[in-house]
Amino acid sequence: MEITVFVDNFANLFDETPKAEIGETTNFKGLEEWNSLLGLATVAMVDEHYGVRVSGDEIKDAQTVTDLFELVKQKSAGNK
Repeated sequence: MEITVFVDNFANLFDETPKAEIGETTNFKGLEEWNSLLGLATVAMVDEHYGVRVSGDEIKDAQTVTDLFELVKQKSAGNK
């Protein structure tokens, strides 16, 4: 699992925020466009692309895109 691919998949969820503004260290909850619907879209994207489930609470605990990536990576490793 590559973080660059994860960042790209995550950035694709946003309609108004330019992809260039979303990177590994981005505090995604600080983005103007971030809302609960994007939180749900993140849950769906992770399930679809990585085959793992993350909860809303786990997303709330994450601060950066890297935090999300590490969560998904850890859960993905646990599924093997």
